[in-house]
Amino acid sequence: MTTFRIEPSHNARPADEREVILANPGFGRHFTDHMVSVLFDRDQGWHDPAVVPYGPITLDPATNFIHYGQAIFEGMKAYKHADGHIRTFRPMKNAERFRSSARRLAMPEIPAELFIESLVQLAAIDGDWVPADPEKSLYLRPFMFSTEVGLGVKPADAYQYLLIASPAGAYFPRGVAPVSVWLTPDYVRAAVGGTGEAKCAGNYAASLIAQAEASLHGCDQVVWLDAKEHEWVEEMGGMNLFFVFGTGDSARLVTPPLSGSLLPGVTRDSILIMARQDLGIPVAEEPISVDQWKRGAQSGEISEVFACGTAAVITPVGEVKSAQGAWTVADGGAGPITMRLRNALLGVQNGQDPDKHAWMFELA
Repeated sequence: MTTFRIEPSHNARPADEREVILANPGFGRHFTDHMVSVLFDRDQGWHDPAVVPYGPITLDPATNFIHYGQAIFEGMKAYKHADGHIRTFRPMKNAERFRSSARRLAMPEIPAELFIESLVQLAAIDGDWVPADPEKSLYLRPFMFSTEVGLGVKPADAYQYLLIASPAGAYFPRGVAPVSVWLTPDYVRAAVGGTGEAKCAGNYAASLIAQAEASLHGCDQVVWLDAKEHEWVEEMGGMNLFFVFGTGDSARLVTPPLSGSLLPGVTRDSILIMARQDLGIPVAEEPISVDQWKRGAQSGEISEVFACGTAAVITPVGEVKSAQGAWTVADGGAGPITMRLRNALLGVQNGQDPDKHAWMFELA
């Protein structure tokens, strides 16, 4: 196990102030008292792992990533279970994807063991920031960026890995609310051979104008189509999409295949496993066209649609708007398969249901 240098914060929030924050944390508004830092350079490799006070970082104006975008991140959640232990969901999958993102951006791959140990170290010192309410969590944000100074266009020789954490409230505090989506004809998220499979900062910057377009059409989210034909459904914002064909015992679950332009979501993978093995719902990875979605919703063949990701877990899709017209999925509400999967996944994550697949990893 790697030994981390520990530098306790002299400005840690008092318990009463922390409890006020945890009562209504929102998302990404407040941060714990510490963060993890690990440095990399070509001569020393990964070095100087440390837990330090949360605070600003100083960068030279010519720092490589500011100009050329070598920056990646992950998103995870930690939960406080009834036994008092803090656990997170499938962190090895996030470690694997973080390494994959690094490879795609010509960055060094942080060892999975060091990635996991960083989570353990932060939980050990900031565990009181994990809400006890099962509807809430501590959001973990590992990220890495190049730190070499210079304007030459090349993979940098120096990098910094950081881990910060932020308490997160219930995503749907007033009950699960279906979203409306806009199928953008003007922008694409990624193409095969691009950076779609990587969780890199540039992908999200490029999505903002399309999200603004969706808002102009009165929609909550944007749905991306394929780059070549603008016909095949890919993702909703930064979330993977699922389609329910049929109802009841005849229902089956379909999601677009990982073609090289889609992010391989941890929640996506978990839903495929849980639906097939635990709930007896047939699953398939098949292309879905815009026309198929429209006709299927109108005929009732497609009975539910939902998106999935770390933050919201599962979000129903109720209304669709596009250049081909608008349509509603079923009655526009959250369907029974959607809610069954959501409750099953949340039950494992917050410790209220058995962890059949040993997905939860104890941090503290």
